[in-house]
Amino acid sequence: MQLNLGKSFKKQLIWISVASALVVGVSIAGPTAETVDSIPELAQESQHSKAAKRITDHFTRSHYKKIKIDDELSEKVFDRYLRSMDVNRNFFLASDIANFEKSKDSFDDAIRQGQLDIAYDIYMVNLKRRAERFNYALTLLDKPFDYEVENDKYYYDREKAAWAETTADLDEVWRQRVKYDALNLKMADKTWEETQDILTKRYQRAIKRLSQTNSEDVFQTVMNSFARSIEAHTSYLSPRNTERFQMEMNLSLEGIGAVLRSEDDHTVIVSLVAGGPADKSAKIKPEDKIIAVAQEGEEFVDVVGWRLDEVVELIKGPKGSIVKLQVLKGSSESKKIAEIQITRDKVKLEDRAAKSEVYIPDSGPHKGQKLGIINIPSFYHNLHVDVLKELDKLKEENVEGVIVDLRGNGGGSLPESVLLSGLFIDKGPVVQVRYENGRISVDRDTDGVVHYSGPLTVMVDRYSASASEIFAAAMQDYNRAIIIGEQTFGKGTVQQHRGLSRIYDLDKKLGAVQFTIAKFYRISGGSTQHKGVLPDILLPSPVDPAEWGESKEENALPYDSIQKANYAQLGRYEGVIDELAAKHNERVMKDPEFAYIFSDIEEYNKNKDKDYISLVESERLKTKKENEDKQLSRINERLQRMGLEKVVSLEDDLPESLDKIDPFLDEAANITFDMVSSGSYALNLKK
Repeated sequence: MQLNLGKSFKKQLIWISVASALVVGVSIAGPTAETVDSIPELAQESQHSKAAKRITDHFTRSHYKKIKIDDELSEKVFDRYLRSMDVNRNFFLASDIANFEKSKDSFDDAIRQGQLDIAYDIYMVNLKRRAERFNYALTLLDKPFDYEVENDKYYYDREKAAWAETTADLDEVWRQRVKYDALNLKMADKTWEETQDILTKRYQRAIKRLSQTNSEDVFQTVMNSFARSIEAHTSYLSPRNTERFQMEMNLSLEGIGAVLRSEDDHTVIVSLVAGGPADKSAKIKPEDKIIAVAQEGEEFVDVVGWRLDEVVELIKGPKGSIVKLQVLKGSSESKKIAEIQITRDKVKLEDRAAKSEVYIPDSGPHKGQKLGIINIPSFYHNLHVDVLKELDKLKEENVEGVIVDLRGNGGGSLPESVLLSGLFIDKGPVVQVRYENGRISVDRDTDGVVHYSGPLTVMVDRYSASASEIFAAAMQDYNRAIIIGEQTFGKGTVQQHRGLSRIYDLDKKLGAVQFTIAKFYRISGGSTQHKGVLPDILLPSPVDPAEWGESKEENALPYDSIQKANYAQLGRYEGVIDELAAKHNERVMKDPEFAYIFSDIEEYNKNKDKDYISLVESERLKTKKENEDKQLSRINERLQRMGLEKVVSLEDDLPESLDKIDPFLDEAANITFDMVSSGSYALNLKK
């Protein structure tokens, strides 16, 4: 059985394209219904009882985690269900929560019996409260806001706030939110009349969409609350999302190559498919918010408050066609809205093959020396064949060492991680897999051939996961390579996809489930779960490990260990690594690019606990100017180091060489050159 180990978790499904975010995200119908009275009366449909029972059966019989459906689990499902509807506590009142809590111990029985009336009752209140809030938001657009009210703030992160006691309390929350929306548009050079028009349509559209909520929306929300209360990578897929998943597996979707999620009425970029159209644009980043979409030659359509599946449909389109996005950059709320044009393309794993290049420094102590760099965006079928070809090319170039770059690689095929490892060792175990029944299997390289025996380093970052971690861990455990970069994601589990429908079913389609069936372990015995792979030489990380990774995922399986496999290390690196690390530390403290990184990390740490943004326009403009001045200053410092002329503004044309600056790769190359110079690498160290 071939196991796929891509990042099929909430915040990252790097190797598949736009629509597959629906596999793991629950799209709540954005507030809709032109009046509160037009909200539909929703009730469980006949197929949902059967689906709930089959979902429960799969999870209790086959999940890696032994599950007990009891009151403790019921409370977890209840809490997650509330958060899925109102994570920032913008809609429900404290009195609503008090009423809901009367049934918090009943979700286990409801799910087991397939009778979900309590979930539907709560969802109906959710729809009503959403309609009330957006109708109130419309009343705030009667006159312009005063953007110079001292100390006025929008508290955007209210996940830990108390539930609002009164409607007046919620009114204040929504005054802040609407003013925030309006100020963003003003800073994007919109007049008040244009702002009124955009926000009126946005909120009216949100209200209208409530009336389009259907029974499957509720069932999907409660079943995913159940699934995610069990474990982080367990999920329910609606029939529509099951079809999308199959399309993804057949690699037949065309789009921009981005994974999306719905968050507080916004469509947020989760990750980009390496080599996909969005990634190639270099203008979209994770955490950016898509606020409007336009087809070629047409006007922008505001999509704030839209259902996630509807935004996906708008972004998808035929290969070669153009889609335009208006994006609110996630890195700085005060920046202007960016307008980005992307040419759609078919995103295929096979099209994103591993690629190599020869790295030759044009200055410094290693000027003129050669390294080979192999970039691997994912672990696709026959990856090892492509890498072998690239290694042959690099040998012809007489490179002195090789860097395998796994940054951003979210995983893929387990067998390919074993076969790739086999190119760099003669034979032996690569990974251990423990299944839900306790059985442990060991996957090995058996060909007895080393295809590349020279100096080897492996680059990883916080986005390297799953199969990437298996390869990096094996190279580290064998002492075959030095691992450089950031602590990896820490996903050490295997998922299975199972349909719920049976051939004898006469009613509607039932969708599918994904659930964890196994856990993998390093040959040294420890799991990569939670901990990931800790590099031998750590590079400064712009990504906070506490904010991104498996350890951040709620209900993720814990780290543990099993008996080590029978293998022999190729040598000992301890003294070598200490020497290389000392040289590395000395270099980065003098490197201006790393000075920028250290400065950004310091700024992030200073502001990471901030849960509000100013609603005072002069303060926002001041922050915006400071950010732009800093950005311009760095650009000109880089141009000066390149011997090029400075620019006057950020709007000036910039040389493409600026986009190619990669201080992490440059430093990994320096470390690899140092390893070559020392004459100390795995196959030389073997006793």
